[in-house]
Amino acid sequence: MVSAIIGSFISAMATVLGALPLLFVKKLSEKWKDILVAFTAGIMVSATTFGLIPQALEESKLWILTVGLIVGILALDLIEKNVPHIDIERYKSVKQFDTKSLLVIIALFLHNIPEGLSTGFSYASENEGLGPMIAIAIGAQNIPEGLILAVFLIQSNVSKLRAILIVTITGLVEVVSAIVGYFTAAYISWLIGFGLSFAAGAMLFIVYKELIPETHGHGYERPATYSFIIGLIVMIYISYFFG
Repeated sequence: MVSAIIGSFISAMATVLGALPLLFVKKLSEKWKDILVAFTAGIMVSATTFGLIPQALEESKLWILTVGLIVGILALDLIEKNVPHIDIERYKSVKQFDTKSLLVIIALFLHNIPEGLSTGFSYASENEGLGPMIAIAIGAQNIPEGLILAVFLIQSNVSKLRAILIVTITGLVEVVSAIVGYFTAAYISWLIGFGLSFAAGAMLFIVYKELIPETHGHGYERPATYSFIIGLIVMIYISYFFG
């Protein structure tokens, strides 16, 4: 339980780590943002393919894996359809913190819940190395997410320190949902396989719907592609050493 809390906390605080550079720089390079997001996508695909899905099969049956994947995808799809998405280009003209800005923050809260559940389910599994591996994958995804949220808030006329505080609060949601996921799976054993496959479906949806398209709209597709592959390979090494 303690390891699950620590892992989810470190993963959540990666959101803050992503936002910290904005205390020292004024402009975010599109090229490096695309490279970072693509690297994150590679890590998440690798963690899903070599960590979550094999362990879900080991913990449960094929039909549970299938149902969990579909439910995870549909859950993220539902969130994406019903809450606003952070689009820096679209909101560049925003000069004040308004109702739309608040909705975007609420969207991040909701978006972080399944991520936290993924970490909790992973720590509840019999594979001791899976929890840290998924925490690393989610944390990697949180770095560019925190950076993008901070940029949006600052462009909405929020002070840098207040933006960091808001980013921190959105990240802490993951810790709470990770604890919920851990206890739920620990007391209802069949939920572990379902939860792991749910996490896999959610992560795959995020990668294909959000991360990859985000890296292919600014003319840096080639370095982003290499970054994706490097991220995938890095996560293979991490999964290998965590065993």
